[in-house]
Amino acid sequence: MKKYPGSILIVDDDDHVVLTSRFILKEYFEKIETLDSPKTLESKLKQQEFDVVLLDMNFKIGSTSGNEGIFWMNRIRQVSPNAQVVLQTAYGDIELAVKSIKEGAVDFLPKPWDKEKLVTTVINAYQQSLARKENRELKSKQQALQNHFNNDTRPFIASSPAMEPVLHAISQVATTDATVLILGENGTGKELVARAIHQQSHRAAEPFIVVDMGALAPTLFESEMFGHEKGAFTDARETRVGKFELANKGTLFLDEMGNLAPDLQVKLLSALQAKSITKLGSNKIVNLDLRVICATNAPIYELVKAGSFRQDLFYRIKTVEILLPPLRDRKEDIPALFNLYFEQFSQRYHKNLEMDETVVDNLCHYRWPGNIRELQHAVERAVILSREATLSLSDFQLVQEETGVHANGSLNLGDVEREVIRKAIFKHQNNLTKAAEELGIGRTTLYRKLEEYGLNSFAK
Repeated sequence: MKKYPGSILIVDDDDHVVLTSRFILKEYFEKIETLDSPKTLESKLKQQEFDVVLLDMNFKIGSTSGNEGIFWMNRIRQVSPNAQVVLQTAYGDIELAVKSIKEGAVDFLPKPWDKEKLVTTVINAYQQSLARKENRELKSKQQALQNHFNNDTRPFIASSPAMEPVLHAISQVATTDATVLILGENGTGKELVARAIHQQSHRAAEPFIVVDMGALAPTLFESEMFGHEKGAFTDARETRVGKFELANKGTLFLDEMGNLAPDLQVKLLSALQAKSITKLGSNKIVNLDLRVICATNAPIYELVKAGSFRQDLFYRIKTVEILLPPLRDRKEDIPALFNLYFEQFSQRYHKNLEMDETVVDNLCHYRWPGNIRELQHAVERAVILSREATLSLSDFQLVQEETGVHANGSLNLGDVEREVIRKAIFKHQNNLTKAAEELGIGRTTLYRKLEEYGLNSFAK
């Protein structure tokens, strides 16, 4: 018979009870230890963790009240909170048993006991100890995740007129549990908007869990989102908590929703409608209380119209819609964003740089097709590659979309073609079919040129 991988501590001054208990229990548990007195109990518990403590209630000669056992049980709970205590005494009655359970004992054994009763009681106590330990570990894990995901120090810079509707929408929707769909181009800061909603909501102290739906492999979708039990499939070596359960009581942010495959849309819709999930390998339904915020840079309305994104899921995730403007429409925010990144990267790369007064003004006239993310990367690159003590516009490798040439005036045909293609994609909001038609080339040719010019990201 395979033994339970548990540790049992027997504390009793009756040698016969200790020997008998040890002899019986060693057939069922890997580790059995004993003490003939509780005097060294606390030091023992500090040195080693036990799953179950089988504790006598009376140690002083002539004592029959059981108060000693209750005293030491309370000490065990303080020193080793995961351990379950089974109290036993030869002077037991119903009143003492009830008192013991009320004080925190998992069970009560009157002496003499039979083998079956002892084994059943200790095994049950061991399983409860495991459950308590798993709950504590889960809470600890959730707290760590909460601290990690909620500890976002990025400031939400939004003082331009174009951001006023966004800020108003955030303040209005944050106090509710309505689902929110955030639309906007790549790099506009959709996650920051989602975090702002979360941080202004009554769920602010709970986890904020981010899932990139575009990066989620279809074969791992259910395991990642709903979790799985140990042994649910070949590589399921341990129980896994899914993103939905991790976000319980808090906010689940589903980014890149437009990239979710149709068959996975059905599974997601089912979970959102039922407000519950079932882990792989389990029949137990886990009810959920969470806020869902979704985001995409894809032309979601066109996807719904074309049938590649389910209409019922679309309406499920867009109780409130927030359209985030591109950086070119909120240029008043560029100076503050630039100063933030300039200071941040100067410190990170240990650069003591001055700044040419014309830099920010010139950057405000650039269209930033990659939005805030492009600005951030441009500043970082300029700081890293700067050779002079003063950062100037020449340190920025920017492409002027208005003219279709590089900022340095390049008329290279490859550079020009690259910019024409990019402008066509932006004009048609990433609809490659329409972009190819305007360019007068086939879709396959467009794909090849996107690969050639490193423009794959604009087609997402």
